[in-house]
Amino acid sequence: MAVAPVAASAEALSYHIDPVHTQVVFNVEHNGFSRSFGRLRVTDGTIRFDRDDWSKSSVDATIDLTSVDMGDADWDKVVQGRDLLDAGRARTAHYVSDSVEKKNDDEGIVHGKLTLRGVTLPLDIPFRVNRVGKTIYGLHTVAGFSAQVSIDRTTYGMTSNRNSIGTNVSVWLEIEAIRGGERTPSTDKETPDAPAQ
Repeated sequence: MAVAPVAASAEALSYHIDPVHTQVVFNVEHNGFSRSFGRLRVTDGTIRFDRDDWSKSSVDATIDLTSVDMGDADWDKVVQGRDLLDAGRARTAHYVSDSVEKKNDDEGIVHGKLTLRGVTLPLDIPFRVNRVGKTIYGLHTVAGFSAQVSIDRTTYGMTSNRNSIGTNVSVWLEIEAIRGGERTPSTDKETPDAPAQ
C-alpha cells in the first residue's frame, strides 16, 4: 500500500510504518443522536512497493486494540470489553494483503484479510498515495497514504448493543511509512543541525 519515486528495480522497496504519524480513526452511530469517534494505534507494520509493478506490493500491519481512545476512560474499557473489541482475549488485530491493485497513478485497492477477535475475513481497502519523498530536513524518505473503509462489526462477532450502537463502522487510516534502512525519529520533532557559530 505504498509507492516510491525510485529507479526501476526488480525488488519492491520496504517501508516500516511510523506509529507516531499513523492514525486509525473510526466512528459509529450512537442511538441515532450522533456518531461517536475513536482512535487506535498501529504498533507495527511493513509496506512493500514496486513502482513499476504494483502486483509486487504488500502490506502487513498490527493494531493494538488496548490503545482504543474514545475520549472517556470508562467508555474505553467498555469498547475494549468482551462484547466489543474483546482486547482481553486478543490484544491485537492484524491486516495482511493478498494483492495490491493499481487504479491510476495515485489510487489503488489493497485486497487482503483482517483478523479481529479471532475472526479472519476478506477486507478490500481503497487508498490514495499522498506523497513520497524526503522529510523537510532530509532525515529519511517517507511514503504517506490515506484510506477509508466500512466494516460491519457483527461479522466479527460484535453483535451486542444493536439498539444503541450502529452496525457499520467507518474507518479512516492516515499512514506514514519510512523507507527501510533509514533512521526512524524517536519523537515528532526533526531538528536541523545547529548553525555554525
